[in-house]
Amino acid sequence: MEAAPPAYVYILRCADDSLYCGWTTDVERRCAEHAAGTGGRYTRSRLPVALAWSKPMPSRGEAMREEIRIKRLPRADKLRILGGA
Repeated sequence: MEAAPPAYVYILRCADDSLYCGWTTDVERRCAEHAAGTGGRYTRSRLPVALAWSKPMPSRGEAMREEIRIKRLPRADKLRILGGA
């Protein structure tokens, strides 16, 4: 059995159609936290949220770097990551 990746980077689509990027070690748990309003200040005021995309990363450090890279992108580039969704 293969071990789960140590970290993930993810993008949520918020109720106002904005996009939120973060990183986690457990995508399901983190999405549940966001949906419950305990995941972060940004998403708390933009509920409901839905997972739009996630990607396993080889390490926590790489997940954090990828999160920062994605957060710096313009919206059009983030939408391209989502496959135009």
